[in-house]
Amino acid sequence: MTQDSQAVGQTTVKQKSSIKTKIQRFGTALSGMIMPNIAAIIAWGLVTALFLVPGGWLPNAQIAKLINPMLHYLLPLLIGYVGGRMVYEERGAVVGAIATTGVIVGADVPMFLGAMIMGPFGGWCMKQFDRLFSDKIRTGFEMIYQNFSAGIIGMVLAIIGQFIVNPLVVGGSNIAAQGVSWIISAHLLPLANIFIEPAKVLFLNNAVGNGILVPLGIQQVGQAGKSILFLLESNPGPGLGILLAFCLYGKGSSKSSAPGAVIIQFLGGIHEIYFPYILMKPLLIVPAILAGISGTFTFQLLGAGLKAAASPGSIISILLMTPKGSYIANLAGILVATIVSFILSAIILKRDKSLGGDLETKQAEMQQMKAESKGLTNNNNGLSASTDIKKIIFACDAGMGSSAMGASLLRDKLKKAGITTVPVTNVAVRDLKPEPNLLVVTQKELTDRATEKTPAAIHVSVGNFMNSSRYDEIVQMLKQNVNKANSDSVSEEPAENISGLFSQIDFARVKKISFVSGDENVGSTTMAVSSFNDELKLAQKNLTANQTSLANVQDSPDQLLITTTAMVEQLKRHVSQAQIVAVDDLLKDKNLKNLIFHLE
Repeated sequence: MTQDSQAVGQTTVKQKSSIKTKIQRFGTALSGMIMPNIAAIIAWGLVTALFLVPGGWLPNAQIAKLINPMLHYLLPLLIGYVGGRMVYEERGAVVGAIATTGVIVGADVPMFLGAMIMGPFGGWCMKQFDRLFSDKIRTGFEMIYQNFSAGIIGMVLAIIGQFIVNPLVVGGSNIAAQGVSWIISAHLLPLANIFIEPAKVLFLNNAVGNGILVPLGIQQVGQAGKSILFLLESNPGPGLGILLAFCLYGKGSSKSSAPGAVIIQFLGGIHEIYFPYILMKPLLIVPAILAGISGTFTFQLLGAGLKAAASPGSIISILLMTPKGSYIANLAGILVATIVSFILSAIILKRDKSLGGDLETKQAEMQQMKAESKGLTNNNNGLSASTDIKKIIFACDAGMGSSAMGASLLRDKLKKAGITTVPVTNVAVRDLKPEPNLLVVTQKELTDRATEKTPAAIHVSVGNFMNSSRYDEIVQMLKQNVNKANSDSVSEEPAENISGLFSQIDFARVKKISFVSGDENVGSTTMAVSSFNDELKLAQKNLTANQTSLANVQDSPDQLLITTTAMVEQLKRHVSQAQIVAVDDLLKDKNLKNLIFHLE
């Protein structure tokens, strides 16, 4: 039974983009400018936490000189560069960075918001300019056009940024900062979790965390030395409590998979792992919200905060980014959120008599209902072996967390199945590009966007990257493709050649296979046996070949002996019951591959 859903581009009809998809796309655009630069933000955070004077663990005035240039110049320029590249590759990136410089100059606040405006705008301007004029350039003037058009547009945008966008963004940033300060002073910040937790479950966690809270948090760190905003989305407590409740009170696969999910979520920081548990039982969003509120209230009450973004939201990242003197406050907020989430989730799970306990079945039911509500028609109930898959891509929102783990799991399954010719990679959904013979695996909430990016690909939706039966279906489909290809290869061999070589062999008798080597070809025979066993495995034959010497050969009716034409006469003198196949070369002779398909 198909437990998740599959959407094939050619047959899935999408009537219109849902509001949720549009919000996801916008949020991804924001977070897409931040995510590639998380390493730079962490580097800045570590420098601040370690060497700030005063307040760092190892105060050093000389090294601390890095803090302000990184905050005010490096990070905004990187964001502007990435924003421009998202719109128009390298030319857009360069123009976006130049345009960002205009809003940085003269600003007394970190210009993240300005970079997130000017970077994509610069890329868009360059793209439109090229669309209008690039095909009108005479031969020999291409380089002049490319360099000067980008330079002039960048200069104009930098000036516009300096005199128009900069004052607007500075004013907006000051208003936003004052608004955040007022919310914090009015003790209303915990209420933000009413929106944050549901948004996370709808796969807007990166949009909320990296697209909104991180830029505001960095600005707050520049003023106060740490920010509680970094903890709002990254707090692992709400998800941890839910998963712990499933460990004790869940049923079926939801209970058995929960302990592994706890490790991945709490230590690995991949929060997406607990979203399917809430989607399976939507009432659990209430414990998540209340736990988030409780945790944030505790953070605020005790003065918690981080020096920089904790990305991913793992307890390890949080501890590394915790400034001196804030460990108890940060850990207390996480602990409170975990306890609240666990108690409320346990009550819900214990009282719920309708919980079937089959996580993937529930996910499939919800996926089907959601697909119907979106006007999606799915005419395919399973993967077909008729499609020749050359590449598999796992896509998630950020392209570096849950999708990487899913890709690793499938790679391991393919390796165990002996399939090594199909590469498995992971990317962000926004980076998907049409490719021939492509299979894309996404979590169901992101399938719409993935289908838009690669309409011709086969799309497989899973409820949970870490635990899906669809992986076995994919492996089985690829194995069938391999077998079909091998069968086609065999059918192309001359019939008289096959019948002549194997005409005396009774394959129904064969239960044991041995490669017989002489003293001079022991090494090549060893490799031949290994290769032959791999082929047997791919062909799903329940036989295994071994290697033996002429002196130790076993003579029985169920024995098939394989040797070279040079040794066959010697071998015949040692046996009378075993069947013999002789080939010119044990390593290269194609008849050995043909032999496999005659075996039962």
